[in-house]
Amino acid sequence: MSAGRAVLLVFAGSVLLTIAAKVQIPFYPVPMTMQTFAVLALGMALGWRLGAASVLFYLAQGAAGLPVFSGTPEKGIGLLYMAGPTGGYLLGFVLAAALLGWLAERGWDRRVLTTALAMLIGNVVIYVPGVLYLGVLFGWDKPIVEWGLTPFLLGDLAKLALAAAVLPAAWQLLKRFKRG
Repeated sequence: MSAGRAVLLVFAGSVLLTIAAKVQIPFYPVPMTMQTFAVLALGMALGWRLGAASVLFYLAQGAAGLPVFSGTPEKGIGLLYMAGPTGGYLLGFVLAAALLGWLAERGWDRRVLTTALAMLIGNVVIYVPGVLYLGVLFGWDKPIVEWGLTPFLLGDLAKLALAAAVLPAAWQLLKRFKRG
């Protein structure tokens, strides 16, 4: 792949992440964004290097003060926002995009079951540093799991189901397109 194409894909991935962070879908118990879906799908679609690079570029834009994150600029911008309650999840985005890209390079995005499993693993990789950082930030005597995990599980399950249906179907479509 040419360097120009790689740069274009990384830029497009960061734009997709920004859009996904800004779109809120009414959901229970909290509104849902498509940000984690975009992070995981980018990893699977672009591979580990470009997937992680897209997320890192997105984070660099946020660190520079651009209002790319969910809730920005209302909830702050730049490094101050990144050091807040979402900081651990943002780190998890990079790790998850890289891991899902690595799994996709090994064919995990070709079947419904392995795609669903990869998305589940990716969500865990996002949640672990996110919840751990919340505990460090606010103290483990607070209801950290109830704040940083429980409200998002139903929405992430819906996104997991969407990805498990869409990604393998996209590969099948691409195969047919290449043959026809």
